[in-house]
Amino acid sequence: MSRLANPRELTAVSADGSRIHVEAHGPEGAPAVVLVHGWTCSTAFWAEQIRDLSADHRVIAYDQRGHGRTPLVGRSGYSTRALADDLEAVLAATLEPGEKAVLAGHSMGGMTLMAAADRPGFREHAAAVLLCSTGPARLTAESLVVPLRAGGLRTRLTRGILGARAPLGPVTPVSKKLLKYATMGPGSTPERVTTCARIVHACPRKSRVAWSHVLGELDLEAGVRGLELPVAVLVGTEDRMTPPVHSRAMAAALPRCVGLVELPGMGHMTPVEAPEAVTARIRELSVTYLGVKEEA
Repeated sequence: MSRLANPRELTAVSADGSRIHVEAHGPEGAPAVVLVHGWTCSTAFWAEQIRDLSADHRVIAYDQRGHGRTPLVGRSGYSTRALADDLEAVLAATLEPGEKAVLAGHSMGGMTLMAAADRPGFREHAAAVLLCSTGPARLTAESLVVPLRAGGLRTRLTRGILGARAPLGPVTPVSKKLLKYATMGPGSTPERVTTCARIVHACPRKSRVAWSHVLGELDLEAGVRGLELPVAVLVGTEDRMTPPVHSRAMAAALPRCVGLVELPGMGHMTPVEAPEAVTARIRELSVTYLGVKEEA
């Protein structure tokens, strides 16, 4: 998957002074979509969505702190509060006062939207939200990466795997096989597995480990209930990282859930595994809540 051509690049400055790398694609003045990637990913994860949506949207994507082209931070800089701070900074830097956008978050990106639910900047700019392959709490307890019955042993082993300090090293056939097992559906093509592996392996080890500790202690259930705007939920039926149990619980708890989509056979990396389905859901939200005309 090649890098998208000629994005407009800028920097947002977060509350603690951290500098966030931001890219904008598509025509200036077009309806806005903001894409928030997940743990160990980067703006490259959204390449298919950017290609499609930027034909008639201003698509804003940014690298979460410690990912992609956004620098690492000190140990205290990794928290759900920082996720919300960074999102508010990006919205302020890219949208006009009062301008509305559709916000889509995958995995930790969805958690970012939950963490920001009560923030003034989020409420000012969010017209609708897509929560994609994500969950608010009990991530290690509910994960199916370790093929054991639910319980303390499985949770401890999962926490150890996700927080492992060993470097991922180069992308190899073995590493791709392991990544596919943990994060993708059994029918994922070799090309899409390779795409995800290159993105994940590029994440700095320090960032990967620091964020794993945050995710291991995550509790954003209040944030789900605080999303008082239209929210769509999407998940793959074979998602081992954030299984459908999370999405079903979120759909039941959301004040204004506008639909739960479960994609048969898909794993955790739905924007790469099922790009057309994810893009279509974002477009539906844009048509409904931003007034964008449907494609002929």
